[in-house]
Amino acid sequence: MATKAIVSPPTKLVCYGEENNDFHTRLLRTSLCLEESRAYWEHSRDDIPKNKVAVVAFEERWFGSKSMARVRSLLVELNYRFESYPVALLLLRYWCPSDPVTRQNICHWHMQLTDPLYRNFTGFFLEQRRQQPNANLDRSIVARWLTGQIKNDWSSATTLRMATGLIGACAAAGLCTGNTGMRQLQYPKVSDDALTYWLYFLRHVKFTGSLLDNPYLTSVGLSESFLEQRLRRLSSISFNRMGELYDFGWDYPDLKTWAIQVLGIKWEDK
Repeated sequence: MATKAIVSPPTKLVCYGEENNDFHTRLLRTSLCLEESRAYWEHSRDDIPKNKVAVVAFEERWFGSKSMARVRSLLVELNYRFESYPVALLLLRYWCPSDPVTRQNICHWHMQLTDPLYRNFTGFFLEQRRQQPNANLDRSIVARWLTGQIKNDWSSATTLRMATGLIGACAAAGLCTGNTGMRQLQYPKVSDDALTYWLYFLRHVKFTGSLLDNPYLTSVGLSESFLEQRLRRLSSISFNRMGELYDFGWDYPDLKTWAIQVLGIKWEDK
């Protein structure tokens, strides 16, 4: 895997945070959680004491009929994915996008942001698989890849569990088919709202890569000419390129202003 520069936001911009590079195994416990994420955005609020959130979520049935143990587990994982980026979390609470494609895109990118194993798998390994005559994968293929990635010795059972978790998350994100056994790789649809949200967010985040070359957009099929075509379609961003030089024009200074002006969100600072 080629080494890429770590890009930080310009000093005049507020930094929303940075991508996580600490290895963890949270995917063994919780997958992409599309509907659970939507419920989390819709119901979570700052006026609930931290030690009471699980009880409130269980009693108010944020996640339907799930047990208290599962509610606690979901909250731990969703907090991990979103609480480190308060501006994004507040926007998602106000917005709570109803479009399933937009939610799918956002959940996938936030999971990439907070899980380096998932980011490497979806942003690099799957792209390598797509170059092969049969662009597919199964649990055995993913397990072999995992064995070459992890430094500590996992049991075969744990490796297979993680392989299953990676495949399940990829299927939920639209990166592969949802059948069992051998999965065909595919690219998901990407909504203009989700793409604009992510670009305005990344502009203020410290991450590895650039706005034109990063595992987030590459993983959903947006790279090189495909990405440039989409960028030219967006209403809140302008993009021009001449040779190796390119220029982004931002209609709004930050994610908050974009949300207020374009999404019509009535933003109240906490």
